[in-house]
Amino acid sequence: MKEYLIGAGGWAYFQVPGVNSLTAYSKVFNFVEVNSTFYQIPPLNEVEKWRRLVPSDFQFSVRAHHSITNTYKFQPVQQVIETFEKMRKICQVLKANILHFQVPQSFRLNRASARNLRLLLSSLELGNVRVALEARLAAGQVLPPELLKIMQDKDMVHCVDLSKGEEPAYDSDLLYTRLFGKGQHNIYQPTDEELVEIDRRASVSKSQKVSMSFHFVRMYKDAVRLKRYKQTGKFPMITKSTGVSSLEEVLREDVEFPSTKQQLIRKQGWKLFDMTETVRIHAEEALQELPEGTYSNIDEVMDKLEHITR
Repeated sequence: MKEYLIGAGGWAYFQVPGVNSLTAYSKVFNFVEVNSTFYQIPPLNEVEKWRRLVPSDFQFSVRAHHSITNTYKFQPVQQVIETFEKMRKICQVLKANILHFQVPQSFRLNRASARNLRLLLSSLELGNVRVALEARLAAGQVLPPELLKIMQDKDMVHCVDLSKGEEPAYDSDLLYTRLFGKGQHNIYQPTDEELVEIDRRASVSKSQKVSMSFHFVRMYKDAVRLKRYKQTGKFPMITKSTGVSSLEEVLREDVEFPSTKQQLIRKQGWKLFDMTETVRIHAEEALQELPEGTYSNIDEVMDKLEHITR
C-alpha cells in the first residue's frame, strides 16, 4: 500500500476562529509544505513551536531559501553552505526528510550548473534530509543528462506538477508533486475528473510514498475534495445548492460590477459550481451562454442565465 500525504503549501490562510491556524490545519490534513522558508528563514524557537502544535505523526516538508537557487545558483560558496545548514536544522526540528529546491525558468540548466550542484551536495552534510528538485522548465525543455545523473546518484526526488501532466524523469520510491493547475499562476480550480486523473497518475507510479502539496487558489478546499474522494469514492458538493443557484453562490463571493461578459469569464470562469449533486463544471461554461454586453449587478447576470437554462 502506498502512503499518501495530502496537504497544501502552508497553513497561514487556514482560519478557524479562536484556534491556531496550524493546529486547526493539522486536524484536517496529515502533511504540510512549509512555504514561508523560501522567502525568509525563521528562528528555530518558532520552528520548535510548529512541531509542538501538531500530532506526532504529522509530516512536514520544507522549501529551501531562494538564495540557494535564485541568487547563488547552487554555487558551493560559504553563504550557500551556511544557508543550507540553517535549512537542515529546520528540517531536523520538524522531523522533515524532504527539502525542496525550486529552480526558476531563468536558471540555465547546463553542464556548469550540474557541476556546481554536485560540488555543493558533496560539501554538505545531508543527514536524513533528502532533496526534491523542481525545475520550472520552459515548454519543450528537458532536464540535461548531466543533471539527471547527479539527481539519481544523490537519491534526489524529481518534483513535478501532476495537474499539468508532468511526469518524473525517473522512478523513485517517493513521488513529490506541487499542484498549481492549468490556469494563470495558481488561479484555477480542478474538476472532479482532473482530481481523479491526478490520483490515477500517483497510483500507477512505482513510488511507495506520495506527497501532494496543493497550491490552487482554493488549495485547502481542493485538497479536502481529493481526500474525501480517496476515503469514500465520491466528491463532496462545493456549494449548498445546485444549478444556477450554485453558480450565483460562487459569483457573489467577489464579483465586481460593472463587468462585461468577457470580464466575468476571465475573472470568474476558473471557479467550479455544482451543476447537480454529482456534477461540477467551471463557471466559464455557463457564462459563455450570456449575451454580449455590460452587466451592472449580479441580478442582471442571473436573470439572463435563468432564461437560458429554462
